[in-house]
Amino acid sequence: MGELLRPYEFEFFRNGVIVATLAGWLCGLVGVYVVLKGMSYIGHGLSHAMFGGYAASALLGVNFALGAGVWGVVSALMINGVTRRRTIRADAAIGVITTASFALGLALFAMFGRRGQNFESALFGSILGVGTEDVWAIAAVTVVVCAVLLVGYRPLLFTTFDPEVAAASGVPTARVEALLMLVLAATILATMQVLGVTLIAATIVIPATTARMLTDSFRRLLPLSGAIGASTGFIGMNVSYHLDIQSGPAIVLVGAIGFAVAFVARGERLARRRARP
Repeated sequence: MGELLRPYEFEFFRNGVIVATLAGWLCGLVGVYVVLKGMSYIGHGLSHAMFGGYAASALLGVNFALGAGVWGVVSALMINGVTRRRTIRADAAIGVITTASFALGLALFAMFGRRGQNFESALFGSILGVGTEDVWAIAAVTVVVCAVLLVGYRPLLFTTFDPEVAAASGVPTARVEALLMLVLAATILATMQVLGVTLIAATIVIPATTARMLTDSFRRLLPLSGAIGASTGFIGMNVSYHLDIQSGPAIVLVGAIGFAVAFVARGERLARRRARP
């Protein structure tokens, strides 16, 4: 037991565990709407789009959160606007806008050099470098996002499952979908330092997909997905210390193992139902 608790003697590890747990809960909640809308690729795409904002903010000498945040919000609203026009599919809009933004970030670094914050930490995260202020920042984002999802529970639910009927019923679907994009952008921005650009999509999609295999009730799906995400973050951080591997990959691999277990369990449950006379 002493060996298991040893890393908690260090403040940087305690901060990392708290942030990873909060990030997992946050991504788990928002991921439910992303998965149900069939836009699982958007987490991957927006995180890459924000890399363009990271590059621009580093070159201009402005705050990273401000640059990446503004860039992410603009990208999210552009994706939402293009998708609503139904000219192209959502996955195509995500692919075009976000990959172009990511490529722009790489081009800016190639042209002007890498400045400001560490390039690798933006791509792969640096969770053990978070301080107390980062803990409070992600806690604040988590509280705000939870409040938004609670207050907008019904319109978000209606718009997610049947946007056409929701619009006919008087629900301002354009505003609701834009709000969801803003919430997603805030979630990605808050968790970039935890996992970096390359792994955020997994923490958004895996908990929600795993929870979806465990329940058919949307009311239970939200808290279950959040709990799976938080547990994944907590366990992944501890696994990373004891196995001496990076925290980001450890968190994602723990989530993938949970998904595999849920997938097998659901398959066996369905097989037993079919075998009943």
